[in-house]
Amino acid sequence: MLNFLKQHRLLLSGVLILFCGWFYQSLPDKLFNAPYSSTILSEEGRLMGAHIASDEQWRFPPVNDVPEKFAASLVAFEDKRFYQHIGVDPLAIARAVNLNLQQGRVVSGASTLSMQVIRLSQQNPPRTLWNKLKEALKAIRLETKYSKTDILKLYASHAPFGGNVVGLEAAAWRYFGRAADQLSWAESAMLAVLPNSPGLIHVSRSRAKLKAKRDRLLRTLMEQNILSSLDYSLALVEPLPVKPEPLPRLAPHLLDTLTQQQQQQQQQQQQQQILATASQFNTNIKYSTQRAAIQIAKHHGESLALRGVNNLAMLVIDNKTFKVISYVGNTPRDDAKQFGHAIDLITRPRSTGSTLKPFLFANMIQQGEILPETLVADTPVRYSGYRPKNFNRDFHGAVVARSALASSLNIPAVNMLSYHGVERFLDTLRQMGLKHLHRNARDYGLPLILGGAEASLWELTSLYANLAFIAQQNQSSKWRYYQQPSLLNIGSTTTKLINKLTPPAAWMTLQSLLEVTRPGNAGYWKRFNSTHKIAWKTGTSFGHRDAWAIGTTPQYTVGVWIGNASGEGRPGVTGVTLAAPMMFDMFNRLNLDGSWFDKPITQMKSINICKDDGFLATDSCEPEEYFIPQTTHFERISPNHQRIHVVEENGELLRVHSGCEVVRNMRAINWFVLPPDQAFYYKQLNANYQALPNWRSDCVEDLPLANGTDQNPISLIYPRDNTQVYIPKDLANERSKVVFKAVHQTPSARLFWHLDNTFLGITEDIHQQAIWVNAGKHTVTLADEKGRQVSQNFDVLSE
Repeated sequence: MLNFLKQHRLLLSGVLILFCGWFYQSLPDKLFNAPYSSTILSEEGRLMGAHIASDEQWRFPPVNDVPEKFAASLVAFEDKRFYQHIGVDPLAIARAVNLNLQQGRVVSGASTLSMQVIRLSQQNPPRTLWNKLKEALKAIRLETKYSKTDILKLYASHAPFGGNVVGLEAAAWRYFGRAADQLSWAESAMLAVLPNSPGLIHVSRSRAKLKAKRDRLLRTLMEQNILSSLDYSLALVEPLPVKPEPLPRLAPHLLDTLTQQQQQQQQQQQQQQILATASQFNTNIKYSTQRAAIQIAKHHGESLALRGVNNLAMLVIDNKTFKVISYVGNTPRDDAKQFGHAIDLITRPRSTGSTLKPFLFANMIQQGEILPETLVADTPVRYSGYRPKNFNRDFHGAVVARSALASSLNIPAVNMLSYHGVERFLDTLRQMGLKHLHRNARDYGLPLILGGAEASLWELTSLYANLAFIAQQNQSSKWRYYQQPSLLNIGSTTTKLINKLTPPAAWMTLQSLLEVTRPGNAGYWKRFNSTHKIAWKTGTSFGHRDAWAIGTTPQYTVGVWIGNASGEGRPGVTGVTLAAPMMFDMFNRLNLDGSWFDKPITQMKSINICKDDGFLATDSCEPEEYFIPQTTHFERISPNHQRIHVVEENGELLRVHSGCEVVRNMRAINWFVLPPDQAFYYKQLNANYQALPNWRSDCVEDLPLANGTDQNPISLIYPRDNTQVYIPKDLANERSKVVFKAVHQTPSARLFWHLDNTFLGITEDIHQQAIWVNAGKHTVTLADEKGRQVSQNFDVLSE
């Protein structure tokens, strides 16, 4: 034998080298290539949902840790010398050979857990002697490559547990409805014996055999002093699972979205030859908050369905951390095949309604164009054929800007955007992260502020959360950026976008949103009284297709969208009636601490404004101190105050001038006076508004001499100057008349109407004229008895 070895030592050395090479290369870099289920976990690590793997197996991503109870049960049942052998157990092999010879057939295989991992990775090849030998050698190689803990993880992640359930975590959820680390000793023992005979798990058969194997394992654990006698007795009486438990469905739409995004990333990675990871999504969502949100969504979804409204979505953001703590992508339904219930509507763009108004308001404050107390016009208006209307079709004449925002008045918002500029505002919205604004400013026009744009619930809720975030910042640089909410718990991935707003501008906007109301629905809004302060805004798109409600506090922002995924409108679909109740229900389930935004007084400066109209104070108004952002340059002087000279005769104030009265007899007073068209509506809602005193009769004759500083008392409400007028045809296919409307500061005044130098007639008290007008450019002129007049040009569009 020695001579044989000497003579063939080169050959033997070569064989040994080949064997060592084979042994080293016997295991692939990735032991298992099976597809995994997609799972989504809460911030606490709790399962919220899963998708079955592409091979129709419930195979969750590999476990990070093997629970102690399962590990102890598994080792006691499958491989009691697991921590002592090197992958092959010689004592077990000897015992198995002796037992098989005695029985005359194979009754024991002596496989270790390491050998079983190898067998699982090779998808259970035929049990031949040659395969068994390779399996043993690869098990030894496995022990040199992986630790004992890692080998247990591999086994627990890929062992079969009956039916199409693979892996410990999937089995724990399918059979017991909770995570593997929450299982009892009896449950852990049952799962430990199951891979050995996975067919035993059945609702109606083999249950006695399964229970017997489990109980024997429990006794073994007690005999090994792993399980106390009391725990053993309690474990024996625990029943087996009756049937598989349904997996949680707390975030199905989010799971769909994340899976789709990952698949797109994997396709890109494959092109770059980058390996993809298992589909386990660790989110920032709070489990209890998500459960509450799903319950609220189900409740509202059921009542909405009765009204023909089939879809909704809701998002909750933590304003401190910008983590998304709740995500409801659509109406929760078991059957998601109808009415677009399978669509994740949080990411879908919809008409914004009035939800962008606060950001125009905030930016105009920052730019020094308005203050919350500034009066803005609310009268009938037309811009190049576009005629905005308020929700309730009423006019206020003039309204405080913060009240216009809180009441969601459309005409003041359009007037404000016209002053600010569509292109500037559109650029600001894009900088704030609205990604669906693909048209230019001319195409959007002034309707941009009333729902002419599109944005997703994700984008809009992010904007409001940023408003709250900015309002809470001190002199640090954080307020200079917009924050992007984070869904996944993968560290800081926030994209920072440059921000133009300062904390004072954001705070002033939120203060105005505390007063949100809608005219005509005051009684309904009382339902939303709360002990907690919430700044909130609703929105409704044209045709009642979209209903929005977004609210924010220092802690949280809640955004709600309601409508039909198909875009079909329904009567009564408004933000106040449908979306707001759902939003407040969600706020009621959040742990609000009752705090509110502190006034950033250190970042503000003091100015004096007119108490009546909120413009910069002059000598002609009563001033009051007001705080504005330090970086703001508000220079709009009040246009609504005049200094007039009066005398009192018979208890009546009469206006006079130096041409008709001695100066020493005149008294100079300040008077708040609005333009005639604004005053016409304003005085109907404000009983304390007083028109200018009449001129004394002997002063009227010389009035034009003193009228250089006097306001024109005539105002043409329709048509406005340089507007386009479209005249429809009636049922007889004839062009209709155009109804012109004007107001005079003096209600009893007479107006003389002219069209293109053609006299039309005289009106008293109610100044309206119905006129046939041909297509083309025209000029309308009005004059009163004192010779004061106004002329405006307009263009009648042809068919």
